Amino acid sequence: MQDDILRLAYEVSRITEDKVDRIDQVMKQTGMLAINARLEAARAGDAGRAFSVVAQELGTVASSISAIGGELRSAIASNIASLRTVGSKMLVDFKGTRYTDLARSAVEIVDRNLYERSCDVRWWATDSSVIDVLERPTSASVAHATDRLATILRSYTVYLDLWVADAHGRVVATGRPDRYSHALGLDVSGERWFREAMATHSGEEFRVCDIATNAMLGDAQVATYSTAVRAGGTTHGAPLGALGIFFDWAPQARGVLDGIGLSPAERATARLMLLDASHRVIASSDGKGLCSEIYPLDTGRKESGYYQRDGKLVAFALTPGYETYRGLGWLGCIESRFLDE
Repeated sequence: MQDDILRLAYEVSRITEDKVDRIDQVMKQTGMLAINARLEAARAGDAGRAFSVVAQELGTVASSISAIGGELRSAIASNIASLRTVGSKMLVDFKGTRYTDLARSAVEIVDRNLYERSCDVRWWATDSSVIDVLERPTSASVAHATDRLATILRSYTVYLDLWVADAHGRVVATGRPDRYSHALGLDVSGERWFREAMATHSGEEFRVCDIATNAMLGDAQVATYSTAVRAGGTTHGAPLGALGIFFDWAPQARGVLDGIGLSPAERATARLMLLDASHRVIASSDGKGLCSEIYPLDTGRKESGYYQRDGKLVAFALTPGYETYRGLGWLGCIESRFLDE
């Protein structure tokens, strides 16, 4: 509706200018005719005196109409300018509010998804096969754990792999040894996900790392969740090792961005993004800057909102978290060039 108002304002302005210009042209022609008529009346002498008066009045009328046309142009131009200003503000407010809501919806969907991942890692860390391979590391227990992890992966297709590492940080079982054969036996003791998992205080805790490219998983972008595997699978059992699960981020993020409710025309002028807490681009509809670009977002210390910058509208919303998952400070963001004419 706001777009229609602006288009109507521009069209009224265009038509008005055109019609007033045509009036000016007609009045100029009328003025010239009046001048010619007075000249001819002067040549006619006394016989043309009455016609001279008419010609003079006609010139006066033409001048008056031209003056009125100028006043009309000025008045309409002033009102059209006001209408454009009001319409532009309405458009900014309408789209800003709508895009902010869409940005919030996108990051909420992500957090609901990631909340489930936090549940997965804590649940699977209590699986008997995972505990057994760390308490009694034999070829049979490794085979059992590998088979169990592979079964999980067949059901949960959002993961690239699941790794079980012993207390020294050596990977003893994975769910896809055929695809990532180099992972078995890998030393992950220096990896953040392992160190933080081993530092958890109970089985109710988990750790999550921001999106990163994992060279061991074919340079895929992953969100890594981890927790300690505890003796007997009890909440406060001694840590035996760690379970790391690698969420296949790129296709999931793309699905979230593709699901944002913008029209094709709006998408053509917009860049949809997910940003981490440092405003690093972790997903983008144009596929650019992933895990490398820091987007110059100015939140003004607000959790959500919108503003204009360089002829663009920028809308954003901070994750509110989901259930017991507080989130990682990620944001949904939409940058739109809709102000371009």
